[in-house]
Amino acid sequence: MLFDERPKTRREDLFNRDEELNQLLANLHRPLIVVSGVRRIGKTSLLLVALNESKLPFILVDARKLKDNYGWKDVYGLLSQALSSSLDKIVDVIRKVRGVSILGTSVELSWKGKRYVSLADLFDHLNQKRIVIAIDEAQRLRGPLSREIREAIAHAYDYDRNLTFILTGSEVGLLYDFVGVEDHDSPLYGRYFYELRLDRFSRESGVEFLRRGFKEAGKNVDEGMIQEIVNFFDGIPGWLTLAGNYVVAGKNIEEVKEMSLGVAVNEISNLVRSKRNVSEIVGRRYRHTLKCISEGNNSWSKLYECLTRREGSTLSSNSLSNILQQLEKMSIIHDYEFLDPVYREAVKRL
Repeated sequence: MLFDERPKTRREDLFNRDEELNQLLANLHRPLIVVSGVRRIGKTSLLLVALNESKLPFILVDARKLKDNYGWKDVYGLLSQALSSSLDKIVDVIRKVRGVSILGTSVELSWKGKRYVSLADLFDHLNQKRIVIAIDEAQRLRGPLSREIREAIAHAYDYDRNLTFILTGSEVGLLYDFVGVEDHDSPLYGRYFYELRLDRFSRESGVEFLRRGFKEAGKNVDEGMIQEIVNFFDGIPGWLTLAGNYVVAGKNIEEVKEMSLGVAVNEISNLVRSKRNVSEIVGRRYRHTLKCISEGNNSWSKLYECLTRREGSTLSSNSLSNILQQLEKMSIIHDYEFLDPVYREAVKRL
């Protein structure tokens, strides 16, 4: 179903992504693949459909569960869950690995002590058969252990020819930071990776997506409402799916907008709150910068003037540059414009 709010797992439910799906499948022989795009663009759906169609054993790690200051316990906990989910496909290559215990349908990993198994050793054992290791929202691996994780992936890149790593990320700049695209000291620097960047639907595709979704759901919807949904949500599949479900449930267009804005306001508020945890000043400046951009201040001079006016004080150029750089790395803005139109409207309510 097109309006299934969960990530898609079958090609027939993946609307208008045949070209991207075929590209991803055609490059699964490579050691490292990066799938990027803004939030709700459909990266996880594309990944799951590709993994299922490939018929290859795969291990899927959901890095969204990692906290900011994660430790080895957290990393090995995620790996344990991922290995357990794929146990029937990989049991033959991990059952005798030191530091790996299989209890029923669960895999336990030793992350310290005499039975400790390193990531590189684990990858070497998995290399006994053709396996895809996918890490969803891999930019979350940035942090205290990122170098060690990258070193293990770099080792597998060089020596484990049966392994393919797929990294997805909605915060594109931060994902690049993890990979080390511009970091000469990164263990992965200089290694080629195939990148597949997902774009939003065109207006025509967005309209067709809604038409088909409503038809599947047995809901007759006025063409004017369909056009208004696309006007508001642009071509971001996740928002269109959310809006479609609300309409099917009997909500009118204004209710749909309000509910979606509520979701976006919460997400932006969490971002500002995380910056406020660094310092009250930093959190306030992020909030003011977002507000100024949402009001149409689309140049350095306009934004700087708006921000200093809101702050009621002078502001160093470096401070504003750092904020803009981080917002771009998180794929929230680009060239003083919001990449997600719903976020732009949501910020006005902060």
